[in-house]
Amino acid sequence: MDLIYVDHAATSPIHPEVVQEMMPYFTEYFGNPSSIHQFGRKTRQLLDEARRTAAKSIGAAPNQIMFTSGGTEADNAAIFGVAYANKERGNHIITTQIEHHAVLHACEELERQGFEVTYLPVDEKGRISLQDVKDALREDTVLVTIMYGNNEVGTVQDIPAIGELLEDHQAYFHTDAVQAYGVLPLNVDELKVDLLSISGHKINGPKGTGFLYIREGVAIAPSSFGGEQERKRRAGTENVAGIAGLAKAISIMMEQGAEKAAAYLAYKEAMLAILTQEDINFQVNGDPEYGLPHILNVSFPGVKTEVMLVNLDLAGIAASSGSACTAGSVEPSHVLTAMFGKAERTKNSIRFSFGLNNTIEQIEKTAYETAKIVKRLQK
Repeated sequence: MDLIYVDHAATSPIHPEVVQEMMPYFTEYFGNPSSIHQFGRKTRQLLDEARRTAAKSIGAAPNQIMFTSGGTEADNAAIFGVAYANKERGNHIITTQIEHHAVLHACEELERQGFEVTYLPVDEKGRISLQDVKDALREDTVLVTIMYGNNEVGTVQDIPAIGELLEDHQAYFHTDAVQAYGVLPLNVDELKVDLLSISGHKINGPKGTGFLYIREGVAIAPSSFGGEQERKRRAGTENVAGIAGLAKAISIMMEQGAEKAAAYLAYKEAMLAILTQEDINFQVNGDPEYGLPHILNVSFPGVKTEVMLVNLDLAGIAASSGSACTAGSVEPSHVLTAMFGKAERTKNSIRFSFGLNNTIEQIEKTAYETAKIVKRLQK
């Protein structure tokens, strides 16, 4: 059986050229970048080049890039870093109900420490209201953290409009751009964000890599203590091989990103056309106008998510619910719950997400197999 992987929003395969780029830094170029001898200088040069590559990909300066172990650490570093460094200015934070748990759980921890957090609601398409952001702003708001594109339903928020709204306010603006990076063009000045999080393994780079963009002048507390790495904001010897791989993945992304995004959108359209043609009962979750090209979240009335996932897996198709699966049961997605309340759609939705190595033939097969399974289960 040929297996089909359509869960790229969870993680993506490493590009072969990325693996090739990393190998010398495990063996030949193993020096500590903080060492002044030639072994250290070689890896320091790699870090400097990688930082320039990362910065270029979002229209930033190299000294505004802090390498991290991925999106979760980048989100945490932004949220805790701003909160702790700006206590004297206020203790209020604004976020949304549909953030990744790296943001939500960080905000919940800050609440336990005495901070106040406003969780903005979303409409049935997963979009927040700009008016709600305005109404939630207070004099003591120090951080607004709103994701760019949702990892479960793909809905994209109007980040530039929110950034413009915050221009005359003291609050720093952070966006989790993990899912948007690589499929949408990002420029931090156009977005008017102060902090932006990225993860390597979502763009065919290695797991355990990522970065946080920090605008010059943003007051942020260190995320770890020790050496003077990452401008004293993240102590610890750098993951040189991982960063080499991340930089290569970013370079490939900048060359091929637009072409790939167009292909993923075509995959989504093809899959929807086949599901419609097969005359099954389904609903699309998310915003068809403001959505990520590689994510398709579909509700199949009368079919339980966990049953659907097992049947897809038996057919050789790896998809996802987009939410935590434990002990054989799928908890209702907090994203879908925020969008639809207790409606049945929170318990019968599947996320298909496209990426490297997918072909139109695979997507068509996925659509036909999905339709076949749904027809059987809906009976």
